[in-house]
Amino acid sequence: MEKSILTVSYWLGVLCTVLAVAMRVLNMLGVSFYEVMTRGNPIAFRTFLNGAMLFFLAAIASAAYSWHKSRT
Repeated sequence: MEKSILTVSYWLGVLCTVLAVAMRVLNMLGVSFYEVMTRGNPIAFRTFLNGAMLFFLAAIASAAYSWHKSRT
């Protein structure tokens, strides 16, 4: 179970990072979908960056737990 959480959270983190970088680059080139308006807060590149950090931390925590569990 830990390995599947590790794999999924790692790839979601990579996906969020790629989306954040792509949105930022397109913003620098003048494409104006910098913020996607929703009913709540707007979705911007920073949203994907925060998501990437969350998923990478989940991957690190799952790997550490799996490593600790295998040693005991």
